[in-house]
Amino acid sequence: MHLIFYIFIVVALFVFEILYFRVADKFNIIDKPNERSSHTHITLRGGGVVFYFGVFLFMALQGWLYPAFFLGLSLISTVSFLDDIRPLSSLIRLPLHFVAMGLMFIDLGLYTLPWYFWVIALVIAVGVINAFNFMDGINGITGAYSTVALVSLWYVNQYVAAFADQNLIYIVFLSVLVFNFFNFRTKASCFAGDVGSVSIAFILVFLLGKLIVESGDLRYLLFLGVYGIDTILTIVHRIILKENILKAHRKHAYQLMANELKIPHLIVSLCYSGLQLILSILVILVPFYSLLFVVLLVIIYIVFKLKYFSLHKF
Repeated sequence: MHLIFYIFIVVALFVFEILYFRVADKFNIIDKPNERSSHTHITLRGGGVVFYFGVFLFMALQGWLYPAFFLGLSLISTVSFLDDIRPLSSLIRLPLHFVAMGLMFIDLGLYTLPWYFWVIALVIAVGVINAFNFMDGINGITGAYSTVALVSLWYVNQYVAAFADQNLIYIVFLSVLVFNFFNFRTKASCFAGDVGSVSIAFILVFLLGKLIVESGDLRYLLFLGVYGIDTILTIVHRIILKENILKAHRKHAYQLMANELKIPHLIVSLCYSGLQLILSILVILVPFYSLLFVVLLVIIYIVFKLKYFSLHKF
């Protein structure tokens, strides 16, 4: 596609985001800080809806290439947006999430494989979506981390093994950059909201699924490895503490860094995305060392928690 096409996409994404801000302001779609928040200012919520709009533009301009995936994304984004406006019961939200992922699996071609493949894929997809939702707690982290994941996927698609339409990756990348313009700030103009964190996770799961199905190589799951390590080990930690793991908390490593150690949000976000960039490079170039790096990150997490968790207030 020509440069003028991508300029049009960027302009359309900016216009959409600004129009959404007006709607959110009019209907009071805001994020109010509470005792478990890592921010202190009332901020517009749901700015991550631009990720969905980016995929919509791709589908409209490219001939609805992945219809089942887009239908699943539409469903899960709608449910998440409604949850941003007024919290929905998990009895409503979770079944619809599973339906959305079931639709995605059609375009991934998983139903042609033995049943245990798509069951495993369902568990992984649920884990990734929840990880992105849990980790979306400070300025810049969702946008910066998603940027690294998309760049990694773009590189593999371009230079290693083609697995998806490159324009989908480009346009989603541009939507993340537009979101970063408003969110990657000391005082963010908007937060991603559930609609943003869940939809970008859904998109990344789809692209990773396409890559893994085409290549048969599970090591690409490490393109989301830093989030995975933090999420899994934090759950283990909370189980050790005999806490309800479904209840909101501030025990992730990034929350300790931002809240108790008072490290600026953007520095913490760059730390996570930088570590993920190193891991992704190792996955692509020297897979064995990527596993050693994962072990190193696990050790760093444990040492960090042992040293600083005593500062935790809740």
